[in-house]
Amino acid sequence: MRILTIIAIFVFAVVGVWIMGSLRPDPPKKERVELDPLVQVIVLEAMTANFEIHSQGTVGPRTETTLSAEVSGTITEISPKFVAGGIFRAGEVLMRIDPTNYDVALLQAEALVTQRQIEYDGAKKLQSQGYRAESEFASAAAALATAKAERVRAQRNLERTFIRVPYEGIVRSKETDLGEFVSAGTRLGVVFATDFAEIRLPLTDLDLAFVDLPRATDMSTTGDAAGPSVVLSAIQKGRNTEWPAKIVRTEGVVDERSRVTYAVARVADPYQLHGSGIPMPVGTFVAATIQGTVAENMIRVPRGIVRGTNEIVFLDSEDKVAIRNVKIVRTDSDYAFISSGASPGERVVITVLESAIDGLKVRTKEASD
Repeated sequence: MRILTIIAIFVFAVVGVWIMGSLRPDPPKKERVELDPLVQVIVLEAMTANFEIHSQGTVGPRTETTLSAEVSGTITEISPKFVAGGIFRAGEVLMRIDPTNYDVALLQAEALVTQRQIEYDGAKKLQSQGYRAESEFASAAAALATAKAERVRAQRNLERTFIRVPYEGIVRSKETDLGEFVSAGTRLGVVFATDFAEIRLPLTDLDLAFVDLPRATDMSTTGDAAGPSVVLSAIQKGRNTEWPAKIVRTEGVVDERSRVTYAVARVADPYQLHGSGIPMPVGTFVAATIQGTVAENMIRVPRGIVRGTNEIVFLDSEDKVAIRNVKIVRTDSDYAFISSGASPGERVVITVLESAIDGLKVRTKEASD
């Protein structure tokens, strides 16, 4: 009987729990709300685009000279400025070759001219009196002319014992020294002028469409033309430094390997020998920002919103996605410039949508500037 009582109690307990559970009301069901994606948009505006072309290059001298001996002899004098980095004036003597032999040669040539002049004067006098034949007079005249030519040569050779250049400049390298014997053609050193520096700037075919470079017919007699302005920049002593420059010409050919055209920018007084600015030494690697052309009615969008090569996500009046192709004429590090396929006042999505499809409904938030 005790066992039956326990079983009966257990059965009644189970039945009671079931009845209580069945009488409890069901919890209210929450409707699941599907929210449309929230995106940021910008409203397109037309603008005038002042394009800038970016390039880079290494500063080099406009004029550089390899000094070579024109006569032979021993180096007897060297200017203290004729060292790597030495600055010299135009026409300043940088070194001297022993002039002794050339002084003697000039004296001999002058003596010969004097002798030939006396002979010529005598022949001329006798010829005028009819005592000399015309051929004898002509021979005396030729001998005098030859003697004078030898004197000019001797004078030139003596002058060539002075090593100098016709410009203010800097010594790049010294390749001879005091007491050395040099022959005609011996390399003595390398110097360059400090009046101008030049930088070769590579430009792609696309770059050329947005910059007005000087044409060959625009060149002056000096081989230069007025081209667009350039700002050159480099890090010097931990600080960004800028220098103004001008494009003066192009090299006129397309590089066969890189397929670029080189424009040449020029900077006046790069070492600031006649100014108070910051020097720009030869060999400095610089970035160049070239003033490009101006284009009206362009639309500028952030470069990062362009899908593929030319797709932009637009929004229609019902906040639905519309993906369209546009014509992008140029991009830089931050922006893409559109010439057609988009209109001022239209809205474009700048939020990245992983699965953007035409007709997708979105919520919008206008992006701040």
